[in-house]
Amino acid sequence: MHTIKNTLTVDLSTYPYESIAPLCDMLFIDIETTGFTARSSSLYLIGCAYYKEERFHTIQWFADNYQEEELLLYHFFNFAQTYRHLIHYNGNLFDIPYLEAKCLQYDLPFNFNCMAGTDLYKRILPYKNILRLSSLKQKAIEDFLGIERDDGYDGGQLVNIYHDYVSEPKEFSLQLMLLHNYEDLRGMIRIVPVLAYADIFNLPIKVEKAGKNKYTDADGVERSEILMEIRLPNALPVSISYGWTDCYLLAHEKTAKLKIALREGELKFFYPNYKEYYYLPSEDTAIHKSVAAYVDKGHREPAKASNCYGKKSGVFLPEWEPLFAPVFRENYHDKTMYFELTDDFKKDSKKFTKYAEHILQIMAHPIV
Repeated sequence: MHTIKNTLTVDLSTYPYESIAPLCDMLFIDIETTGFTARSSSLYLIGCAYYKEERFHTIQWFADNYQEEELLLYHFFNFAQTYRHLIHYNGNLFDIPYLEAKCLQYDLPFNFNCMAGTDLYKRILPYKNILRLSSLKQKAIEDFLGIERDDGYDGGQLVNIYHDYVSEPKEFSLQLMLLHNYEDLRGMIRIVPVLAYADIFNLPIKVEKAGKNKYTDADGVERSEILMEIRLPNALPVSISYGWTDCYLLAHEKTAKLKIALREGELKFFYPNYKEYYYLPSEDTAIHKSVAAYVDKGHREPAKASNCYGKKSGVFLPEWEPLFAPVFRENYHDKTMYFELTDDFKKDSKKFTKYAEHILQIMAHPIV
């Protein structure tokens, strides 16, 4: 078995790492195996990165042959027991269950029950479309952030290299496998700032300015929108832009602009308890039965849920939950709702912040 130690230089100013956990409690892990199932494959490399004496270090345990799996597990878990927060990339689905399955296989009394964890993959998964990522492999995140690495292999390509190494150990092959794992560890630490995008949707934001703006749409029609300027929780490493229906997000460093098209004209307010109303076809509106008693029976009919409404003209903003009342729709079954943009709303910065948070959540988790 080989044990290899190195140091890492990482710029910690790009993201508040300690918002995850104290640096001294963090342990980044990445494993290399010959397959996806613990029972039918071999574990040949465990790599860790940790913070000590004001810098990051790495330690790697490499199995020179298939029989040294148990030794790797023993050394890793004895080392890891002093750490409290595990950080990994897709480790919830692979690294952690794989290592625990191997411990059961060798009847070793080790697990991760006493450790909290952050799966960077899981944290960024909901925002793949917003970031326009081609995939969610760690390398794709590194490319998005402009991070370069020295090795040109992926884990699958190294499987045969390891099998060949067991038969005929070569220093060149060993260095290839160690380098790949080292670059995975280094890359994992360096992609932590990608969490700043998740923070937009999960931490408090503040609308610092909001106002009405005019623009020309793709059809050349002049329209109006609300433009909100937002202070973000953490600085973004790369600027992003994303549009969904009539909502558009442009974010750069610690500032974002959120644009939402206004709806001007007439919309319907659907009354509850439609059985208490009559619908007047000639006027295309509903009135309560207490009032409808004065209307000729030939000009009224029992209301249905779909036509039990009144109408209002004004300027409206869309919402996909009944966040602000009263709620208006164009048609009864429409998922898009609206609320009126009143003078009181325009003066309330807290309502604008609440609305911006709603729009961001909808952009991240669209209602189909």
